[in-house]
Amino acid sequence: MITLFRLLARVPMPLMHRLGAMLGWLVWWSAPDYRRRFKANAESAGFAPDQYRPAIAAAGKMASELPWLWLRPQGQTVLHRVVRWEGVEAFEAAMQAKKGVILVAPHLGSWEMCGQAIGERFLAAYGPITALFRPARKKWMADLIAAGSRDRPGLQTLPTNNSGVRGLIRTLRGGGYTGILPDQVPPLGQGVWAPFLGRPAYTMTLLPRLAQQTGAACFLSVCERLPNGAGYVIRFEPIVGTALTDPSASIEDAAAAMNDAIGRLIHSLPGQYVWDYARYKEPRAERVAAAAGEAA
Repeated sequence: MITLFRLLARVPMPLMHRLGAMLGWLVWWSAPDYRRRFKANAESAGFAPDQYRPAIAAAGKMASELPWLWLRPQGQTVLHRVVRWEGVEAFEAAMQAKKGVILVAPHLGSWEMCGQAIGERFLAAYGPITALFRPARKKWMADLIAAGSRDRPGLQTLPTNNSGVRGLIRTLRGGGYTGILPDQVPPLGQGVWAPFLGRPAYTMTLLPRLAQQTGAACFLSVCERLPNGAGYVIRFEPIVGTALTDPSASIEDAAAAMNDAIGRLIHSLPGQYVWDYARYKEPRAERVAAAAGEAA
C-alpha cells in the first residue's frame, strides 16, 4: 500500500482531484447508507441539494490528495506554491503576543493540507504545530500514516491521553499553538450536549477547557480546496467576545459558542464539509482520558 501511495504521490494534483471527484460520486451511488446519512445531515442543517451536492465530489478529492500530502518526498517544500493565505496577520499577531493559539479546524475542506502548510510556514518563527494523535488501529494504515504526514517537519504529535493533554496545556502556556478537530463525537464523559447546526450534538469539552484555562486565542481555521486543482486558500478568523474564551462561562455555554462558530464557517462553505460523518450519534462508553481541568 505504501508503494502504491508513493506512485500516486507523483501524479499531478489536478488529475488526482478529477479522479477523486469520480470516486466521490461512485461511492455516493453505490452506498445507500452513506447517501442517506449524507443527505439527512445536510438537509437537517438547512442546506438545499445544490448547496451540498459539491461535497459529494469533495469527499473523493479529499481521499485522492492524501498520497501527495502524506508521501511526497521528504524535503520537498512546495506547499507555498499551492496555498494562498487570508487573515494570517491576525494569527501572527496572536503568536507574537505569546499567549498561545488554538486553531479550531473542523472537517471542512482539506484539513490535512491545513495542518501541514501551517506547520511548514511557521516552523522557523514559532516552532511546530502540536496536535493530539491516535494511531490507526489497522497496522497497514498506521504504517502508511507514520511514513507520511505524521513525520513531517513542522508537526509535533502527542498521545490522546492525560500526558498528551498536559502537553497541550504546556504548549499553550508557553506561547505555542495547536490545531484541534472540534466536530468529532468524543467518548462518553468527555463532552456535553450542545446545539450544532440546529440539532443537539455531543460536543467535546477539551477545546473549550483549554481555551478557558490557558487564555489562548482561538481562530477558526479552514483550507478551502479551489476548483480544477488550482490550489488552496487557508483562512484564519479570530473567535472573540464569546463564551468560548470567557473563563467565567459555563462549559455548556463555551461548547455552544464553539459549535456556533463552526456552524457559521460551514455555512460559508457547505460544498466541502464531510456530511456523512455521524455527528449526532450517541457517545461511546469507554475508559477516557481526564479532562483538561483535571490534567492541568
